[in-house]
Formats: sequence, structure tokens, C-alpha cells
Amino acid sequence: MKYRKLGNTGLEVSALSFGASSLGSVFREVPKDEAILTVHTAIDLGINLIDVSPYYGLMKAETVLGEALQTVPRDKYILSTKAGRYGEGEFDFSRERIIRSAEESMGRLGTDYLDILLLHDVEFGSLTQVMEEGIPALEELKQAGKIRYFGVSGLPLSVFEKVLPQTRLDVILSYCHYSLNDTTLLRLLPLLEESGTGLMNASPISMGLLSNRKVPDWHPAGAEIQAACQRAAEYCRDKGEDIAKLAVQFSTANEQIPTTLVSTATPANIRNNIKWTEEPMDEQLLAEVRDILKPIDGATWPSGRAEWNEAPGRNGERL
Repeated sequence: MKYRKLGNTGLEVSALSFGASSLGSVFREVPKDEAILTVHTAIDLGINLIDVSPYYGLMKAETVLGEALQTVPRDKYILSTKAGRYGEGEFDFSRERIIRSAEESMGRLGTDYLDILLLHDVEFGSLTQVMEEGIPALEELKQAGKIRYFGVSGLPLSVFEKVLPQTRLDVILSYCHYSLNDTTLLRLLPLLEESGTGLMNASPISMGLLSNRKVPDWHPAGAEIQAACQRAAEYCRDKGEDIAKLAVQFSTANEQIPTTLVSTATPANIRNNIKWTEEPMDEQLLAEVRDILKPIDGATWPSGRAEWNEAPGRNGERL
């Protein structure tokens, strides 16, 4: 496993990290023993960053993860969780709720401090409340020694472009913007480097677009994006390859992207993902797949309130 620096935090994080949303049975019902074994397998094979949220499985993911970590020395993992989102449409970025959420998460996770705490999907909250209550609450928790580092997560890249010039963040979490079909995350790198902010990249398979499985009905991507990704997946299958493997390899190969989160609750799947990051990437196949996806490169979908979202354009085109 390769390890990279996470901004100016001083943390060395594994190139592949573990997204614990699957532990909350958000994709399928997961037996607890299988979920716990997946966590232990990830850590045993070199993953040291685990990210979760009270929203995943409505607190189930945090609870199961807490059980899994009971037998693991605290210095073996870097623990990241979130606050501010608690249900499909339930958001609260007030000072009081953020502080209470952190305490509740620590209780479920069986720890007296969090390495990283992120405001979850801030684009669904008020920009004013996030800036005037949410982020100051994170600063308060850090000063109290409850958390070591803090930041925000969200889908629109404009989220980070609005927040970073106004305040200092230790880390951000971005998803679906550094993958085979969308590399627009690269536009943030100069801003992140200037501020010393660490970057966590998530969903290298674009929430299921880049896999051999049927795209979930709830996926927000438009028909053109889905069709192009399906063509790319079929092309890989015809070559005897799995597009998910290529997607994970592509996202973890870039040294400028410190870590990429993958989520699974199956030990065999996490082993495969780790093995893929250590195998050489098929550069010819990569070029061919990227060519298939070129017509939708950088295309995305809106998320959250209008005040957070950029107007559609070259890097924010919505298909």
C-alpha cells in the first residue's frame, strides 16, 4: 500500500481508503459479522483511513464500525466522520447540533476523539449557517481536543471554491469528480495547495456508473452520462476486463490525489480493490476507455441549493 501526505495535517494516508457507508446496509442488507470482517481485512492489508457518517444507514454504519474497531489499536487507523446530515432530507448545520452530533458519533464509534470531522453535504444547508455556525463549531471542537482536523464535503466543486477563500479548512471530501468520466477535481488542486488543505477523493466508480452492475434507479446522472458509461463498461467486458478495476487504478494512481475512498462490506471485494491498486494499469485500455467517455468528460448533475451551485458550463455541464 502506498501512503501520501494529507495536506498540512501531518497525516500519512493510504492511497486507497475505506468508505464505511456499506456497513449501514445502504446498498444491501449486510450481516454484521461480514461487515466487521471487511473492516479488519481492510486494516490488515494496509488501509489506514476510514470514513463514515451518522447518515449512513441512519447511524447503523457508525455503530457497526464502532464494534469492528473495539479490537483494533487506536493508532492503527485514522477515523473520519461527518455531521450535519442525518436523513434523506434532514440537514442541520447549527452550532449546537454539530457539537452534539460529534459527541454522539464518538459514543457510537467507541472513541474519545475523532481524527477528522466533516460537515456533510453542505450544499443542502444555508451558506450563511454553514459559515457562521457550522465551521465555527468545528473550530470549537478542535480547540477542545475532541477532533484533530476538520473540513467539509459536497458534490459541486463550487462548494469548495466558495468556502476555502473565506476560511481555513484542514481537509475536504469530494466525490464523483476524479474518475474515468470526470477529472474536473484537478481544477481545485492549486487552491488546495495554496491553502494547505488535504484532499479526500471518493467514489472512483461514480456511484455505480463505472461497473458491470445495473446503474441504480436513484442515480442522479442523466441518460447521456449513463449511456456513455455503459458503453465503456461493455467495451472493457469485451476485452475481458472489469471497468471497476480500471476505475480504481486510475483514481489511485495520481500522486496529487492523496487518497480515494471505496465502499464495500465484502472482504473479497476490499481485497480485490487493494490488489488492483498494486497492479500495473493497462495504459492502452485506459486511453481507449477515456476516448469513449470523452463526450461526457466533466459532465455532472446539480446537488443542493442554487446558492452553492455554479452555472452549467465547460466544467459543470449537466447531462
